[in-house]
Amino acid sequence: MASSIFENTERAFCLKSDSELERAYFLFKMISKEPLVRIGTAMTKFAINASLPVEGLIRSTVFDHFCGGVNEDDCLLVVDRLFEAGVSSVLDYSVEGKEDEAQFDACLDKVMELTDFAEEKAAMPISVFKPTGFGRFAIWQKVSEGAILTDHEKVEWDAIVDRFDRICKKAYDTNVAVLIDGEESWMQDAADALVLQMMAKYNKEKAIVYNTLQCYRWDRLAYLKEMHLQSKIQGFKIGVKIVRGAYMEKENERAEKMGYATPICPSKKATDDNFDSVLQYIFENLEDISVFLGTHNEASCQLAMDIMKNHGITYNDDRVWFGQLYGMSDHISFNIAAAGFNVAKYIPFGPVKDVMPYLIRRAEENTSVAGQTNRELELLKKERKRRKL
Repeated sequence: MASSIFENTERAFCLKSDSELERAYFLFKMISKEPLVRIGTAMTKFAINASLPVEGLIRSTVFDHFCGGVNEDDCLLVVDRLFEAGVSSVLDYSVEGKEDEAQFDACLDKVMELTDFAEEKAAMPISVFKPTGFGRFAIWQKVSEGAILTDHEKVEWDAIVDRFDRICKKAYDTNVAVLIDGEESWMQDAADALVLQMMAKYNKEKAIVYNTLQCYRWDRLAYLKEMHLQSKIQGFKIGVKIVRGAYMEKENERAEKMGYATPICPSKKATDDNFDSVLQYIFENLEDISVFLGTHNEASCQLAMDIMKNHGITYNDDRVWFGQLYGMSDHISFNIAAAGFNVAKYIPFGPVKDVMPYLIRRAEENTSVAGQTNRELELLKKERKRRKL
């Protein structure tokens, strides 16, 4: 399959009006300038914390480009339009950094509601949540470190386990896959152990519960192999979403500050190699492992498509999904969907103020991966030129 599959900008931007195309070009131009991103994110944080009236401006620019709306009803138009172009949707309630039990219960209710919603809608075959959406980061960290919990913390942890079980059971009952996002390494051990427990319980016939492997961590292939071995012994299927990772600077800074070896691969190339090794191991064991390839990397998408073609794996095999974030890498999503592969866009939504931490992380990530932003700009330029002609 020729790599020119990614060059069709007419298909890639088929859902964008001329004004939306111009807005995308403007946003990626801004994101490509690191000092602007740093100043912009600092000013945005200040404006929101000071309750300045900036929500309208944020909504009409960065929010509308990267998010589906403030609630799921807002997202429906986006979901339907994407599905007409052959791309499914994963609605991601992207509210972060909450600290109390009522908020965690509200998050669970929202994810349960979205999972019910997904059962009724062919365009939304997958549900998603973050572990810290269901419990305080500090609890995850203590459990990961093997620290002794206070009586109050034990109650909190039991509530987290119960929330996980309820959503995984809902996913099982509705036959909707649920992706559980990866977070910082110092809380991830507890999340990994809990997700594995849920897989053992709900993935007996097929993968319903999916953990996330952040492949910028050099230990993830070994972890996958260990998990695979356990699944063979206990008799369950594995579901994994594989991504490169979202917290690199934070991970390296903490490791340096606290004097331990960084869990992060030493270079971009090492991360790419690690991601592709994990990908190849999964395809060698597709009978046992289902995968959601969360990647904006053309070479990795190409590798996966080539493996499927060479091994006679049906392009729309339900055990293999490709996924990209809404507002990014449309040249990957729409072109490989047109070739017949399963593709889903991750669509964040939620109140503007609550979704800002997510959006700021997106902007910072794009800035740190210069090639990604330049590629977006190059393709947007190409499409602007094509439309003018």
